[in-house]
Amino acid sequence: MLTAVKVEKRQIRHLRVRQRVRGTAARPRLSVFRSLKHIYAQLVDDETGRTLVAVGSRSPEFRAKLPNGGNVAAAKLVGELVAQKAKVQGIERVVFDRGGYQFHGRVKALADAARAGGLIF
Repeated sequence: MLTAVKVEKRQIRHLRVRQRVRGTAARPRLSVFRSLKHIYAQLVDDETGRTLVAVGSRSPEFRAKLPNGGNVAAAKLVGELVAQKAKVQGIERVVFDRGGYQFHGRVKALADAARAGGLIF
């Protein structure tokens, strides 16, 4: 399957999920994006259109602990970091948005690490 077709199908799945999953200030949306080399997570308040917390495998706090970001270990670290930053801002409950990706591998590792860090979803 061509890469463009795969990306387009993921975007369609993501839009279908986004019709039902909405983040609020009290319960923001934990949005996941993964590329071949990196993984990113952010907490979004969809009512105001603001990103409350953002962590990625390219951020300085991540780079201090791991050199590369395209594996399961990196996804776990990003999940832990996003949970820590959310706790600092007083956020405990979130809605998980897998971004059209399969809940498997790096996406699952990020979600499990965020749950272990104290986020409830």
